[in-house]
Amino acid sequence: MECKAQVQSSFKLSGLTVRLEAAKYLAGLLAPVQEDERQPWIDKIIDHVHSQTLKSNVIEKEVLVAAVKECTNKEAGTTSSADPVTTISAFETPRLTYSVERKKYLGDEVMGRPPPRLLAPAESKALIFADRFAMLHQRTARHDLFDHTKPVTGQAAAKRYQLKAVEFLLGTTNRLDDVIVLGMLTQLSHGAFSLEDPSGVVKVDLSETKFHTGLYTENCFVLAEGWYDDGVFHVMALGFPPAEAAATTRAYFGNVNFFGGGGDTSAKASTMLAELEATNTEAMFVFLSDVWLDVPSVMERLRRLFVGYSSFPPTAIVLCGNFLSCVGEQGYAAKLREHLKLLGELVAEFPQLVAESRLLLVPGPADPGSPNIFPRPPLPPSLTQDLARLVPSAQFLTNPARVQYCTQEIVIFREDIATKLCRNAIHFPETGEVAEHFTKTITCQGHLAPLPLPTVPVHWDHDRALYLYPLPDLVVTADKYEPFAAENLGCKVINPGPFAKHDFSFKTYVPSTRAVEDSQVPAEE
Repeated sequence: MECKAQVQSSFKLSGLTVRLEAAKYLAGLLAPVQEDERQPWIDKIIDHVHSQTLKSNVIEKEVLVAAVKECTNKEAGTTSSADPVTTISAFETPRLTYSVERKKYLGDEVMGRPPPRLLAPAESKALIFADRFAMLHQRTARHDLFDHTKPVTGQAAAKRYQLKAVEFLLGTTNRLDDVIVLGMLTQLSHGAFSLEDPSGVVKVDLSETKFHTGLYTENCFVLAEGWYDDGVFHVMALGFPPAEAAATTRAYFGNVNFFGGGGDTSAKASTMLAELEATNTEAMFVFLSDVWLDVPSVMERLRRLFVGYSSFPPTAIVLCGNFLSCVGEQGYAAKLREHLKLLGELVAEFPQLVAESRLLLVPGPADPGSPNIFPRPPLPPSLTQDLARLVPSAQFLTNPARVQYCTQEIVIFREDIATKLCRNAIHFPETGEVAEHFTKTITCQGHLAPLPLPTVPVHWDHDRALYLYPLPDLVVTADKYEPFAAENLGCKVINPGPFAKHDFSFKTYVPSTRAVEDSQVPAEE
């Protein structure tokens, strides 16, 4: 009781108020500590809390949990992110859900949701789209175009709009003009499109619609502007919910760790990692896709690649599948194991690469291990054990995969997603580069695969593994489409392109300068 009072009074003197649950948590930790050593610990925790971006001076338990963890790591001379490179399984993505009532992201256990399952119940399918809508709605509602609580000056006042729910349209018998609705495009019957949100479904007429930048498909979320009459919403303009820079997102939600990895606090808040990132100007990531190990010319170019990098090893070499060209042939798994062993023997010829670089492998659609439902587990150990023995630094990632380098967040997705978005677009853009439309689509949707589930199947309880929110620093979409690089609001999106089909080209990324470079393994002269 005395310890709890000490905690509350110390925080109060610092201008902070601790919720009862949080005070009990901290008092329980500090009760065994000697009385003369207790106050220094409280002061350290208060200093760490003050260093965070807080929206209120009322301190919740989760803030103290993160502060205690960080302080104990510092005291031990370690940090939860001491290793500059952390790989994160898609199945370990933080399970955070936006609470409309509390206007913050909370863990599933707080929201009363059960643990995730691969064979999830039917209600989980509906939650996929409800959660996506909640994420996009709260992001859109506070955008300058829609947030009426923000002060306005000059001409900005004339550009303020108001979001309407579908039920607002359905509840009127009069014609409504200049209406904007956020909803999901659906096609309940062939050729008849509708707009759906949690409040209802309304038929839409797209015959005179002007489509803004992006690739619009079924099940993507859109901002529709138009007029409503006689049960039909006539859409005059269709756009995506505006994307939001990662720094803006974190300004609202503080240092919540959306990405995953070591602790409850985002690595973006670590000054130690920021300093390490700034000083390590030699760090570099190398990305190759469709690395067909059964093609002699590919293995020869890989040898030349390793020779070139052996004197200055990159931080990581990322190889994406498919790893064999003979898709669908009998004995694919046995052949893959043999060629992964040959890859291991090739890499082992360069001891400096083995010692200083990480070899990261992301499975492709045809690689064995699981059905082609996302997220996919890594290549099974039965196929990779020889490679792992020969190259201890090799790591086998899920698809999609997340890689944290110091404070930078990298998402790797091996799927022909740009190709599928183009193929399933209800309106193919007449101008602009596909790369720009694709980048705008996934960053505005905040999702790697905003397509119908039959087109890109997703485990219902693990859909959040495909979220791009807050926007990461780099998204690598290993697609069979031609190589490209684009950017939106500080999020770079690149496609290295198939290694063998595009003259053995690949992409490199330098975190210190955030530079993406086109590279190629040339033929022997």
